[in-house]
Amino acid sequence: MSRLLHRDDAPPAPAGELFVTSADGSRIHVELHGPEDAPAVVLAHGWTCNTHFWAAQIRDLAADHRVIAYDQRGHGLTPEPGPGGYSVDALADDLEAVLAATLDPGRKAVLAGHSMGGMTLMAAARRPGLREHAAAVLLCSTGSGRLTAEALVLPLRASAFRTRLTAAVLGAKAPLGPVTPVSKKLLKYATMGAGSAPERVDVCARIVHACPRRARVGWGHVLAGLDVTADVRELRVPTAVIAGTGDRLTPPVHARAIAAALPVGLGLTELAGMGHMTPVEAPEAVTAKLRELTTRYVANRTASSAATSEKEDVA
Repeated sequence: MSRLLHRDDAPPAPAGELFVTSADGSRIHVELHGPEDAPAVVLAHGWTCNTHFWAAQIRDLAADHRVIAYDQRGHGLTPEPGPGGYSVDALADDLEAVLAATLDPGRKAVLAGHSMGGMTLMAAARRPGLREHAAAVLLCSTGSGRLTAEALVLPLRASAFRTRLTAAVLGAKAPLGPVTPVSKKLLKYATMGAGSAPERVDVCARIVHACPRRARVGWGHVLAGLDVTADVRELRVPTAVIAGTGDRLTPPVHARAIAAALPVGLGLTELAGMGHMTPVEAPEAVTAKLRELTTRYVANRTASSAATSEKEDVA
């Protein structure tokens, strides 16, 4: 299977897998890791990635968390949608479908999204499914709008020309081809920090190059015009933000604006020297933040609810 990584890079074999049906009939591939009754974490990956992007987080958290990771439509094992199947609404629809299929009614989880996955969470902020199941949110290396205007991938001064050229790059139909030293160098420049370890660059390159071209192009067009800025203020759960100071795709200006607009913001963590691929570049920092959120907003709440239930049974 082209998307699979080397054994040391891949997440553990899932405890279960399923396909859930989204609002338009699209089938979304979901992996379930860890104990079923443990504190839950839901992971939404970004553009051109798949569930293996979260390998480090899954390996660590699955020991004592229920980890739910899914492939965005057209990525990984989730089939490409039909005509019109790439949209901001589709991102929110798919997330709601995953939450409904994997979490019992009222069960809370920490929801984490990287890049387009973060945009997914913002797009779903008004949705009943997110409000029912989100105990807290982690947004990694993401933005809510003006993605092509703010991106620094092209070494040009800010201008309408740079914005148009960046949009053209996002929607480029040219195949990425095989992973080579040159392609890894280009990907590192565009998406990762200068000090990123070669093995982590290799992991990201193999994930990105495995993304089907039509999905890459389809979502690239959506991202070029995406604007979920108004939805940030509707994300009414405790929300933490992580960004790399060397991120060229979604520079820290995005993270700072999101952190300032959040109704229940938990602050912004800026990772010095890291680029756009923070869950792979700085896995310990991202995993630690997820553990912090589950301990504070899921595990403690679950323990409190259990204690209350036990007292009621005794009474």
